Amino acid sequence: MFRKMRRWKQQLTDEECVALLKNEPRGVLGLLGDDAYPYTVPMDFIYDEAAHKLYFHSAKEGHKMDALSKHGKASFCVYDKGYRKDGHWSLNIRSVIVFGRIAVVADREKALEKLRALAEKYYPDAESIEKEIAAAGSRAACLEFSIDHMTGKLVNES
Repeated sequence: MFRKMRRWKQQLTDEECVALLKNEPRGVLGLLGDDAYPYTVPMDFIYDEAAHKLYFHSAKEGHKMDALSKHGKASFCVYDKGYRKDGHWSLNIRSVIVFGRIAVVADREKALEKLRALAEKYYPDAESIEKEIAAAGSRAACLEFSIDHMTGKLVNES
């Protein structure tokens, strides 16, 4: 069902892919948008390693929500800042692409739990998190991305 990587020598291990998902701050979510045009949007996220799922926050309405309500399949790409080997100009970039299904978390308690976990990755302290949840939590949706396939790659720009 999913393609094998053509440049297999550049393929990352599952452990390297997981490290990117755990450590990088954001990625790009790809959905099937209006009139079957791809719709991609940068997203903050968390990776739940035990469940092998990603979680995002979102407004409850808009292009993203319209797209996922029509078609639940999605992809998400995360990449690092890259590095240069000594004496080389070219950048080496590690990336991971996951394919799966995305849906709104209907259970409000679970949604708030995941939104708090997401906020812990970005907010400076618990007080800031609770203040934001009190102010905007009722307007926020939590999205759960169930991963069906994951692959990673190391690319050298030269």
